[in-house]
Amino acid sequence: MQVLAIDTALGLCSAALAEDGRITSVRSEAMQQGHQERLAPMAAEMMAGRPFEEVDRVAVTVGPGSFTGLRVGIAFAKGLGLALDRPVVGIESLHAIAASAERSGRGCALIDARRGQVYARLFDGAEPVGPAQALTVEDLVAKSGDLAWIAGPGAALLAEHFPDAEVDPRPGPAPFAVARLGAQVDPASHPAEPVYLRAPDAKLPGGIDP
Repeated sequence: MQVLAIDTALGLCSAALAEDGRITSVRSEAMQQGHQERLAPMAAEMMAGRPFEEVDRVAVTVGPGSFTGLRVGIAFAKGLGLALDRPVVGIESLHAIAASAERSGRGCALIDARRGQVYARLFDGAEPVGPAQALTVEDLVAKSGDLAWIAGPGAALLAEHFPDAEVDPRPGPAPFAVARLGAQVDPASHPAEPVYLRAPDAKLPGGIDP
C-alpha cells in the first residue's frame, strides 16, 4: 500500500510517501504560516514526477492544532482523495507525535494551547490512554502519574514537573508516523474531520466563529 501523508496541523508543513511502511519520499519544512501556499508545490516536489494515481490512500493530521493549518491540510487531502477516488483518513496529531519515536513507559504528548491551557493526551508507549483533552498544566500534572517521556511543542510546559522524564520538544509529528498510522487505521472510523478541543481564539464580527 502506498500512503501519501500530509501534516499542516502545527509548526511543520510536511508531505511524505510511504510504501508498505517504508518512506520513499518526504518533504518537511518548519513554518507557522504559509501552509496554503507551500503545501501543493511541496507535494508535487515530493512525488518527483511520479503520478498521484499511484497513491492508494491519503492520510492527514486532523488536530488538535492550528485552526487555519488544519483546514489547509484537510482541504488538500480531501480534494486529492476525491480527484483520485482514494480513501482519506484522519490521524490525531498527538497520537502521531507519540508515534514519532520509539517510546516505552507512560508518557504525554502535548501542545501549547495558549490561554493557560494545553492540548494533551496520555500514552502507554505509543498507545493512547484516554482521549485528547484541553486542560491546564496543573490539572494535567495531577492526572498524569509518573511520566517516562514528554513530547510535542508544549513539552517544556510539563518538563519542569517531571525532571526525570525524557523530553522531546518536536514542533510536530514525524511524516513517517503520519504515514504509518494512516496505513493502519480503518477509514470508516478515522474520518478526515478536524479535532477541535475548544472554540477558536478569534471570532468574526458579531461573535460568529470562523
